[in-house]
Amino acid sequence: QIQHPTASLIAKVATAQDDITGDGTTSNVLIIGELLKQADLYISEGLHPRIVAEGFEIAKEKALEVLEQVKVTKEMDRETLIDVAKTSLRTKVHTELADILTEASVHASSSPFFRKPGEPIDLHMVEIMEMKHKSETDTTLIRGLVLDHGARHPDMKKRVEDAYILTCNVSLEYEKTEVSAGFFYKSAEEREKLVKAERKFIEDRVSKIIDLKRRVCGDSDKGFIVINQKGIDPFSLDALAKEGIVALRRAKRRNMERLTLACGGTAMNSVEDLTPDCLGHAGLVYEYTLGEEKYTFIEKCDNPRSVTLLIRGPNKHTLTQIKDAVRDGLRAVKNAIEDGCVIPGAGALEVAVANALVKHKPNVKGRAQLGVQAFADALLVIPKVLAQNSGYDPQETLVKVQAEHAESGQLTGVDLNTGKSFLKSWDLVKSAWQ
Repeated sequence: QIQHPTASLIAKVATAQDDITGDGTTSNVLIIGELLKQADLYISEGLHPRIVAEGFEIAKEKALEVLEQVKVTKEMDRETLIDVAKTSLRTKVHTELADILTEASVHASSSPFFRKPGEPIDLHMVEIMEMKHKSETDTTLIRGLVLDHGARHPDMKKRVEDAYILTCNVSLEYEKTEVSAGFFYKSAEEREKLVKAERKFIEDRVSKIIDLKRRVCGDSDKGFIVINQKGIDPFSLDALAKEGIVALRRAKRRNMERLTLACGGTAMNSVEDLTPDCLGHAGLVYEYTLGEEKYTFIEKCDNPRSVTLLIRGPNKHTLTQIKDAVRDGLRAVKNAIEDGCVIPGAGALEVAVANALVKHKPNVKGRAQLGVQAFADALLVIPKVLAQNSGYDPQETLVKVQAEHAESGQLTGVDLNTGKSFLKSWDLVKSAWQ
């Protein structure tokens, strides 16, 4: 728990930045810290905080103008989205893993089947499943869904190909009443009669599912899967297993919508109106056992609008690190698609804005010029830190980049391999604007 009020405020800003853009949190914290440092220098020399704040406000408006001028409108093709995702992911995980996650993130967020034209991208339709198994480079994108449980009957098939999928939210077990209620019997025969009536009520529901299976499958080798949000009792499981139906019970609520988007069909709340049109389809459904855990893979779906990123790793720490990186990568790609434009990264924007603020400073009246200068100096912390983290002299690298920018008039960033300036690295407009 952060106690210092200013530090707590910075932490909240970083959290909000991560939630909205998925990237730029470190840059955000660095710039805020440097703004406070520059402001402290001027305040210690007698400049009133109000004047500093006034200069910061003027500089902010000018910086946003420059951002609008330098942003590059691009067609968000696969190559551009991969550049954006790499910019985000390579700062969070090692290069080999970042390249794997980049491909997965771009495919998951930008698939033409993933959303209808004109609709916003819903990243909740990308399931992120963790599996403590193998190494982090075995992380894969599943064009379908992975459920963290398996079938509950030993005679049900572990692998089904070319399967119809019925997604439903129907109780296939006897449930107690929602309000307190009691039954009184005059004799054992009456109790037995009630038990039979309860059993028949459930058996009628199961028989309707079996009838649908017989209608659509006939004598073919096609499979039939039932995925139910509610419970299925042992008698019902046994009846379904005898018909060759694989049944999964108590599926998580968040997966019910994803199932219909991935496989097609309609989620049913009743068995009264079951038709072949309400069924989805998957090319392959199989159960995978890892220790005591069971997973059900639903793959080879036709044009899935919901996919699963299966994160693998040897320990909990690695899984958490990859999960955070994947979420940031997905949001970066989503924002790039929605914005339709990018900006050069590697400190190029900060150098350009700082240069524009220095030129704009004479137009500002009075001592607010000092606030504008402080803002410009604070932005240069980004190229300085990039150079320092790469083992180069910050001041020397900054001078080179500024000279190249002044000479060419183009946005120039820091090449971390050589310490010199270079021109191409795409970053998010939204994270810079924030």
